[in-house]
Amino acid sequence: MTTDSVPVGGDPRRLLSDVRALAYRVRLDQRVTWVALLVLAAVTLAAIPIDWVSLDADCGRVFAAGGTECHVRRLGLAFYWPPALLLAYTAIAVYAVRVARVRGLGARVMPYVLTGAALTVLSATAWLLVRVYLDSHPPFTLPYWGLVLDRLIGPAGTIGVALLVLAWLERHPALLVFTLGYLAVVLVPIDFGLHPQWGYLTDFLAPQIVNGAVLLLGAVGFAVARRRHR
Repeated sequence: MTTDSVPVGGDPRRLLSDVRALAYRVRLDQRVTWVALLVLAAVTLAAIPIDWVSLDADCGRVFAAGGTECHVRRLGLAFYWPPALLLAYTAIAVYAVRVARVRGLGARVMPYVLTGAALTVLSATAWLLVRVYLDSHPPFTLPYWGLVLDRLIGPAGTIGVALLVLAWLERHPALLVFTLGYLAVVLVPIDFGLHPQWGYLTDFLAPQIVNGAVLLLGAVGFAVARRRHR
């Protein structure tokens, strides 16, 4: 015996189309893309003055003694970024859960939040290990691949890697394309032609402004796109 689940006179192809449309609508309602990008943009831009004030460098003393290499440490990588990013991911999770409950849906953001938190801890741990190593070794210049790896495991890079997870969870091709573009900007930073001899602050200031601006523009773009889909 079989049971016919199609109503009398119903078109199976139309029913399948309706189910797919409903599933797509649910995915749209579960997305927290623009909120996540907005929170991360705020954290990135707020870090600029903090990194500026907390920068620790011994270049003046080294150069005065006739040296050619010095240590430049962004203390904000240890004291600002980890708690700021953990709070950011917590805020994103709280927003996603509340919105999902209001809409009667499930929240799929937790794997993204846990990935972001784990990468934040990894980034802070790597910074601490590198600092301990540099404190007991003479200064040196990283090769290009080392600089790329350093940018990838830094706060900006971990933000991008976590966004790849969010794009997968939300089945969001546009977010995937945006994230790949963002990672390209992070790994090959834009410095607006600022010369390194103008000061070591230029090594992170311009790229960080660009990273924050990209995240902010992405938040605005995805928010506008969401309103159009409503």
